[in-house]
Amino acid sequence: MPVSRKDLADARSPEALVKRILQAEPNLQVPVPILDLCACLGILRIEDFDTDEFEGSLVTDATRSEGIILAKRGGELRRRFTIAHELGHFLMAHHIPDQAGRFLCKKSDLMRVTAEEGDQRQRREVEANRFANLVLMPPHLLRAAMTAFREPHLQHVLALSGDFAVGKETAARAYVQYHPERIAIVVVGNGRVQRCYRSLSFPPVICAVGSPVPAHSLYRSSSYRPNIVSDITASSSDLWIDVKRDLRAPALFEQVYLQQNGFAMILLRLEPVPEESAEERKQEEGWRYRFHSGRR
Repeated sequence: MPVSRKDLADARSPEALVKRILQAEPNLQVPVPILDLCACLGILRIEDFDTDEFEGSLVTDATRSEGIILAKRGGELRRRFTIAHELGHFLMAHHIPDQAGRFLCKKSDLMRVTAEEGDQRQRREVEANRFANLVLMPPHLLRAAMTAFREPHLQHVLALSGDFAVGKETAARAYVQYHPERIAIVVVGNGRVQRCYRSLSFPPVICAVGSPVPAHSLYRSSSYRPNIVSDITASSSDLWIDVKRDLRAPALFEQVYLQQNGFAMILLRLEPVPEESAEERKQEEGWRYRFHSGRR
């Protein structure tokens, strides 16, 4: 690989770094050879990290001239993301280590997408995650892959996960971000909302993190086999989003994919709201009341 640290001079943000890498590597293959990339950019070696407390670590010198990445044993896809995350810390010189010459990252750090105001450490972890997402799923290659996907479907997320060699949740975040329709993907653990990723056009989901999945959702209504994507089924939009009483509720569809260990992904898709008459609005509000009160 021809890319080197010289190609990244003065690039500070995750976006600028990945842009320079892609300029130096215009023929980058999928899945991205993250180990080769590390070797070209100053990482001396990658070792196993035998600890239950941390997911990954970067050991480096004060001038950030070279480094060693430690990654926890486990699934290969998760390990790839950990390595990319630590490479991000290595390349962003303004990132300050947790200890002298050493970054220590927990699993929660590698899941972080936002930082609390004023928390510089959280901000660094968010930046390292952005770098990992971008370098493992380069935008131009992701857009090319997405052209084959029309109607939203969780099977597309699984395909992206396999093609780019990233975890399903990493693929889900990218899928929601780049798909043109109004969609969201809710990550569920043991029947409770863990995280939610939504397109810019999808309204906020009213189910808070830690709250149970709505009782009348598709996830609750049927039993599914693990690793089998369900059919897409119409649902009530009131379960997931705030619908004003004087406005017609948009049509919402759900799809479920059960994973192992009690985890699942729920795809939500909203359709545009057509114009309605006053009589149609009255009938719609009556149906919504009967649905949520249990009356039929």
